[in-house]
Amino acid sequence: MRTAIIGAGVSGLVAARELDRAGDEIAVFEAGALPGGHSNTVEVETPGGRHAVDTGFIVFNDRNYPNFRRLLSDLGVATQPSTMSFSVSDGRGEFEWAATPLGLFANLGHIVDPSFHRMLLDLRRFFREARVLIGTNGSGPSLREFCEERGYSEYFVERLIVPQVSAVWSADPDQLWSFPASFIAEFFANHGSLQLLGRPRWHTVTGGSRRYVDALAEPFASRIRASTPVGSVTRDVDGVEVAWEGGRERFDRVVFACHSDQALEMLADPSRVESEVLGAIDYQENETVLHTDRRLLPRRRAAWASWNYHLADEASGRTTVTYHMNRLQSLDADREFMVTLNRTADIDPTKVLRRFTYSHPVYTREAVAAQSRWDEVSRDRTHYCGAYWRWGFHEDGVWSALRACEAMSALERGRTFEPRAELELAA
Repeated sequence: MRTAIIGAGVSGLVAARELDRAGDEIAVFEAGALPGGHSNTVEVETPGGRHAVDTGFIVFNDRNYPNFRRLLSDLGVATQPSTMSFSVSDGRGEFEWAATPLGLFANLGHIVDPSFHRMLLDLRRFFREARVLIGTNGSGPSLREFCEERGYSEYFVERLIVPQVSAVWSADPDQLWSFPASFIAEFFANHGSLQLLGRPRWHTVTGGSRRYVDALAEPFASRIRASTPVGSVTRDVDGVEVAWEGGRERFDRVVFACHSDQALEMLADPSRVESEVLGAIDYQENETVLHTDRRLLPRRRAAWASWNYHLADEASGRTTVTYHMNRLQSLDADREFMVTLNRTADIDPTKVLRRFTYSHPVYTREAVAAQSRWDEVSRDRTHYCGAYWRWGFHEDGVWSALRACEAMSALERGRTFEPRAELELAA
């Protein structure tokens, strides 16, 4: 079976690995210069040494990433503990706190601020009340509607829960008027965020995520066609034709391991169902800067955290967050390394190391409903995988690729496919 795989992020690479081991003749098309997608490690040389700093995918935990952890184990890729914490700051020091023992009252004025204390009480209430949303599958109120209906304080909404959700999904805070509250509740419940004790432990890939990408791609590296953006995919009764600038080639089937909007744009003849399902998920671009300007961290060092959300005086239409990479990757460096989303103008240009643009799915009721229709579009000679089919994170990309591969295998054998939470990697 000749299979074209479009996209060399985690989903495309896992699909390529599985199909290659199953005996397929594969070709992986990647628009970028290197495979990896959001697994993008930058090597930075300083007087204190050389540092591998991640800029997209950073962490995973020991509870909710079973397929990804199994993949790393199979590849023999080393991992190390990571520190996960969250802060919110107005940038002036008037309001800043971190969800850490030292950071909770980093600003001593919060000790006597009744609004701050109510915010913390509302958080505990949210942990309890959000559980009623679990299992409603995207129906019901949005996050902001849920908070309004339940009478949560504006202080809690604007300075805690909206920043946290915006940071987790790299989402515009205003989009949370349409972000399903049940989607958030189910994700938080799965990740232990609705409880104070027994939360999962977080890890990062030792030496940067590029280590696992290289190990994963090595067996079929010669079949990855980098810097080859696909222009169109045309299907007929005999197979599919993949066309790119300067060439075209026939395959038996195609796996779209790119974003759903990109797949829809490539299809020369999308069906009505494909247009409905793939078109239901929007994406948002986020400007991403790797830099060493520590002014993007909270004013008080006690309020520094792994994820640092920036409160904005005016809506920017984007999430604004800074990841403190020294904490997340345990970097022993002579300076602070940070990755900041959508605050490029506030960063000292002389301290900018690299710039990127990453796109993230926007979750709405329509998008969540579309996820349940995967089997309507991923069939016959056309298959789809990507993190957007679930929560939007690395484990979801691996799981989605395994699901697509198992479905293709079942189709070849004339069997019915029933997806499971934990799927099998090829031996």
